[in-house]
Amino acid sequence: MSKEVVVIGLFAVAGFLIGGVYSTWKTARGLAMLLGVAAAVAVAGAIIWMVA
Repeated sequence: MSKEVVVIGLFAVAGFLIGGVYSTWKTARGLAMLLGVAAAVAVAGAIIWMVA
């Protein structure tokens, strides 16, 4: 699998998770924070994968 496909996939997953944060923030803040952490990990993974 090419490097670019993995990076784009991780950014797409991060975007999906950020959408989850946005939609759950008012009702379940704990879950929203967990989704935010997962999104940050996905973005960090994409950046590390892109640099390495």
